[in-house]
This record gives sequence, C-alpha cells and structure tokens, in this order.
Amino acid sequence: MDTLRALLETQPLFTLFLTIGLGYVVGEFSIKGVSLGSGAVLFVGLVIGGFAPKSSPPALLGTLGLLLFLYGIGIQYGAQFFKGLTSADGLRANAAAALGVVGAGFVSLALVPMFGVKLDESLGMFAGSGTSTATLQAIIAATKSDGAAVGYSVAYPFGVAGPILLIYMLSALLKVKVEQPPEKLIETAEIALKNGAFIGLRFSELTARLPAGVAIAAVRREHHNLLPGDDLVLHTDDVLLATSMDPAMLKDAAALVGELQPGRMTSHREDLDYARVFASSRAVVGRSLRDIAFPEGVICSIAHVRRGDADILPSSDLILEFGDRVGLLANRAQMKAIRRFFGDSIKGTAELSFISIGAGAAVGLLIGMIPIPIPGVGKLTLGLAALLLVALYLGKIRRSPPFVWTMPLSANLVLRNFGLTIFLAQVGIASGPKFFATVGATGISFLLCGVAILLALVLITAFFCLWVFKLPFDATVGIISGATGNPAILAFANRVAPTDRPDVGYAMIFPSMTIVKILFAQIAVALVGG
Repeated sequence: MDTLRALLETQPLFTLFLTIGLGYVVGEFSIKGVSLGSGAVLFVGLVIGGFAPKSSPPALLGTLGLLLFLYGIGIQYGAQFFKGLTSADGLRANAAAALGVVGAGFVSLALVPMFGVKLDESLGMFAGSGTSTATLQAIIAATKSDGAAVGYSVAYPFGVAGPILLIYMLSALLKVKVEQPPEKLIETAEIALKNGAFIGLRFSELTARLPAGVAIAAVRREHHNLLPGDDLVLHTDDVLLATSMDPAMLKDAAALVGELQPGRMTSHREDLDYARVFASSRAVVGRSLRDIAFPEGVICSIAHVRRGDADILPSSDLILEFGDRVGLLANRAQMKAIRRFFGDSIKGTAELSFISIGAGAAVGLLIGMIPIPIPGVGKLTLGLAALLLVALYLGKIRRSPPFVWTMPLSANLVLRNFGLTIFLAQVGIASGPKFFATVGATGISFLLCGVAILLALVLITAFFCLWVFKLPFDATVGIISGATGNPAILAFANRVAPTDRPDVGYAMIFPSMTIVKILFAQIAVALVGG
C-alpha cells in the first residue's frame, strides 16, 4: 500500500487520469435508473485524495477545466438564455428558479448559527445541492479554504438523486400525462395550380397568401423544374413543390391553390436535383440564410435544414451552424461548386477555432478581474461568472468578423465535459483528506443539512412554476433541472415529459442560475464572513 501511495503522490498526472477513468466506471452503475455519471469522478477523487494526501494536481488545472465547461455552456445556450430574459414565460421561469436558489441559499446560511456549521462548509453544501461546480470554485476563491469542497461533496449525491426523486413524486402526485410529440420531419407535396384567383400572380404574391408554415421550394412548368424568383408570373397547371412541418397545412394549401399531383416533379431531376451537404465552411456558418451569397453563376434553393435529429423549415433569419445538414435543390452541373461552397466536410464539423476560444475566454477573464462596488457589501469581482456571461453573449451573436464564435455541437460537448471532469477530479483529490476528517467528526448531520437545502431549492421552484406562474408541467421539470443544474436530472425530466420544453427550460435557466448561485455565495461571504 505504501508503494501505491508513493506512486500516486509522486505522479499527479497519472493520479488525475486514474481518477477520471475509475470515476466514469463508478458513474455507470445505476440504481433504478439513477446514476452519478461524471459526478462519480469527485467521489473517486475524494477516496484517492484521502488515501494519498499529497497526490493533488495543481489547482490551476482544475480552474482550466471549469473554464472550458463554462465557456462551452455559454456558446451553446447563448441564444436561449437571452430569449429567456425577454419573453414572458422566460421571465417567469427565471423568477421561479431564482426564488428557489435564493431560498436554498438562505437555508444554508441559517445552518451556521443553528447547528454551528462553518460558513465555507455550509455554502459548499449549497453549491453541492445545486450541483454547481462554478459556485464551488467561487466559494473556494472567496473563502481561501477547501472547506467548501467538503460540504459540496457531502451534498452532491442528494443534488443529483434528490431532484430526480422529487420530479417523479410530482409527476405521480399530479398524475401528469405528457404525450410524446410527433417527430419533427419536413413533408412535401406537389400541387398543380388550378385556382384562377392565383393565375397571373407573381410568385411573391402567392407565397404571401399560403397558410403559415408552408414554403414553395420549386416550380415545374412545361416539363422543366425551375427555382422560382419573386417576379415569376404563375400560369395554369404550374406544379408547386410545397414543404411544411405539418401535413395538414399541405392539404390546406392544396385545397386553396389547386389539387395534389404527386410524381410530377420528384421523378424528373434533369433540371433540378436534390443534394444534402454539411455546413462546415466559414462562408455559411454563423450567417442567416438571407445573408448567404452564393458564388457567381450558382443558383440553388435551400429546401430544408436538419440540425441534430430534427428538421427545420428554412426561413430568411435562420442561422446556419457547424454540422447542419442542408438540403439543396440545384442543377447537377453546379453541385460540385455548391459542395465546395458549403464545405460539406464531416471532419470540418468537428473542428473549432482556437483563436476564437482564446480571444473570447481572455475577454471574459479580463472582465472578471474588474472590481464591482456594491453598496453595503464592498467590491466584488465576477471571476469565472464574467467568462460565462461573455460566452453567452458570443453564443447569441454567433459571429463577428473575422471571428466565428460558435462551435460544432460534438466538439462543444467533448470540450466542456472533459473540462468539467478535470475540475471534479482535481477538486476531489485536493479535498479528500479534509472530507474524511469532517464526515468522521460530524456523522449524519451534514447529510441532513444537504437534504434541507435541496428540498428548499426544488420545492420553492416547483411551487412558483406550477401554482403561482401556472407554467406547464413539462416546462416546470426543465426549469427545475436548470435550477439544480446536473444534466442527469434533465435526462430524467425528458423521460417524464418527452417534449422539447424540458430542454428549452434548462437552456434558459441553467446559465442565469449559475450566475445567481455564484453571486449569492460571494455576497454571503462578504457579508456573513466579514
């Protein structure tokens, strides 16, 4: 055992990656569908740190990991975050989650005089109940002690499993039945123009009178398929290739314009052919469809966009992202030039600009150093919370030449999850010795304190969502997931409520509640700690 301890303490990088590997093995174990996932890395780190007290890698390594995690979150969810700050439902959702977070924070502060818990340990339990590693880092920096990591590690299991159990209980108590929405796929229809009211109109006049959600991708006239311009004058028996996410809308369009005549267009590809390309070129990524300038002489129409597992009906303000699969209609002779223009590279969709990451992170870190005076509190710095805010803004604007701020989703997930894993491993190993000493001295009392903080967070949030703001249940479970923070909770919420609202709620809430948690902890240290 002494030989193993000496190996771990003299080879910190080996210890770090051993912790990560073993942590994910432990995280795979599931009890009735509940698993710790990446959170298990922290507990393995605690065990290794307790066994080999001098094995901790440098703290800067953990901070770097957290930086990558926060930057990736901001870039991905920037648009949803700012939308949540302006929409009525988004404001209500953020208000409900903020009340839950602040309520949980006050419960954690009440533990200090009531049970004699140290402030850093109590705030650490607040961070662990909300599974917020960013808050943990802010508390450690503000208190200049590792007691917060001990409280965090004690409360973290309840922060993961507790919300899952409470969401299940809410679903059973309210007897909620959320129907699985239909798969988002674009449907097509070929409609022959028969209605005299449309004959002789320009194409732009026709599209303005079609049902909302119906688009025309091409027109067939005199045995030739062509891409319509706004000034194209419509003739009798023109065949329109209509697209929509709703088959009922296509039937309404057919009844309005003429009659369905399938097979007239799709079986003839000598003039227009269909191709699907990957968006991986800087010429298109980060640009709205209206701003895309095709090469001279190239004429094509974007029929649909597939992002992840969902189809998106193209609109002029739709902004392309790395890895979008774009369905195009164009002449076969121009396909090679079109593919070259879009990039059409799977490899390209996994690449990212380290220039953009470096510039964005540097600006966020610089702003985080600026002291902000708060009356009655003193001067506070936002630290990594500023980096998250900058990343959210960059994720919203997507590009500002010459920088493309967005990242391919696959690269973003790998970067931020690896960063989070490094942070959890480093903090766990560093906190191991004190964790076992504290738990041995306090026994079950710390565990009960963590449960009390978590109950305040989840129940206050759920109460305001469901009974004060009257938000739908599927939106509520997404908001609870964002307020508590752990992706495992969101995964369970998606099983209970299989719509897109849990994901949207999580995206709107998680970044803002991360900032609220960090600011609450910093203010608490400044006021109570002083």
